Amino acid sequence: MRHIRITNIYKQSPHGGRGGQFGNQMMGRLLIKWLCLTGAVLFAAYVIDGIYVRDFLSAFVAAAVLGILNMFFRPLLFILTLPINVMSLGFFTFIINAFMLKMASGLIAGFTVTGFWTAVFGSLLISLANWVLTALIQENRMYEHTPSRPHPQQPDQNDDTIDLNQKGDDKWE
Repeated sequence: MRHIRITNIYKQSPHGGRGGQFGNQMMGRLLIKWLCLTGAVLFAAYVIDGIYVRDFLSAFVAAAVLGILNMFFRPLLFILTLPINVMSLGFFTFIINAFMLKMASGLIAGFTVTGFWTAVFGSLLISLANWVLTALIQENRMYEHTPSRPHPQQPDQNDDTIDLNQKGDDKWE
């Protein structure tokens, strides 16, 4: 029998208010992902001749700007270019990523990307390196899967846990 336990990690803060541990975990994850993207930018600058990074601080700021651009502008550009993206079987996404990289290089003084193909290959390399670095980091999950039903426990008043047990094909209890 399958069993899934969903636990709310958004707990009460010891200082009153909400978010203590959850906020710290989210900020830690954000910083780790930011450092991974920074490493990916430095790696691309090391491998590709047309990408120049002055120092670690420039790469750190470039990673922040890339993250912000990808958060706000990339979805909009993806929706606007959806017909082209569908016709090209998704390869136009590389052009969008290259455009984001060129935009970031235009905003940061110590980060330069020269040329269109440099931006395309650089964005591909940054994406791959960032994916590998992020995949190496184990993230905390908000749920746990146990293969069999655990022994019943006394519910705690402050416990924010939902236990789901699979009863049949598509039925959960």
